[in-house]
Amino acid sequence: MQERPRIGLVGAGGIVSLHAPNLVAFGDVTVFAHEGAGELAAQHGMDIVTSLDELIAVSDVVLIATPTHTHHEIARRVLGAGIPVIAEKPLARTSAQSAELVDLARRAGVPLFPAHVVRYFPAYAELRRAVESGRLGELAVLRFSRSSAYPAGAEWYGAEELSGGIILDQMIHDLDQARWLAGEVESVFAQATRRSQGDPVHAAHVLLRHTSGAISSCAGVWGPPHLEFTTGFSVAGSLGRLEYSSSRETELSFDLAPVATDGGHLPSLSAAVDPYALEVADFLRSLRTGSTPRVTAEDGHEAVRIAEAAVLSARTGQLVRVSETGVAR
Repeated sequence: MQERPRIGLVGAGGIVSLHAPNLVAFGDVTVFAHEGAGELAAQHGMDIVTSLDELIAVSDVVLIATPTHTHHEIARRVLGAGIPVIAEKPLARTSAQSAELVDLARRAGVPLFPAHVVRYFPAYAELRRAVESGRLGELAVLRFSRSSAYPAGAEWYGAEELSGGIILDQMIHDLDQARWLAGEVESVFAQATRRSQGDPVHAAHVLLRHTSGAISSCAGVWGPPHLEFTTGFSVAGSLGRLEYSSSRETELSFDLAPVATDGGHLPSLSAAVDPYALEVADFLRSLRTGSTPRVTAEDGHEAVRIAEAAVLSARTGQLVRVSETGVAR
């Protein structure tokens, strides 16, 4: 792949505000979106096409940043054309769909990168290093929390058949973290609450048992518009504990332009460290050098499988064994 690749972008929604500045810094960007493409292109100096086929024809790699239920079909078409894909999380709406994409990419020899950006946030990357180095010893209990304003302005979030709800959309970050740190997940028990169809307050709690014996607890909230985006973890092992809370975070002192967010649904970012830039840079480096990125297609599929098991548990009130759901590894 050339040093400055041709990057295709599908979508112009909220998450694109965090991707766009990095994409134009790393490559020459062309966007395809049913709405908002003109404004996005004018703001960031992108070219515009009017169909996915046109986008594929002018791209070395395509980033899919569209609603969850559209990922599968778009990714199939791009991978089928032999073009590498970066797909926003979750990789697909169901584990059957994500398994199909992983298999298609493998058979075609085309890279597929799930955008699990939390792996690139400094505190989480440091936690991973602490676990890998053995500083925490044998992991025992991992606790993760994530809360934000309900993602207003896009009705598909509230339709579970389209988004998968809070567990598949928001909490998949922490489900992925739990597996990344403590290994494969054996069983899941989850509870979720939503008082009515139009209620903007959603909450869920997911308990994971890993094959290692470790236990992970993940809590998520979508709340009212004024709710600040916060995230945190507490991970304890036989040699110690590591904790983090974004609400207690002391930022570095800097005098740089702030990074735009959507007012509460997405995290605010330090202008000094942009995990979205680190993520895309990692994927593009993998394309150039053949190196293994921090998150793989299989990681994206496993995160969907765990989330799918959690959704089933929340719906039935029963413990669910991950090996008995979705598509087996």
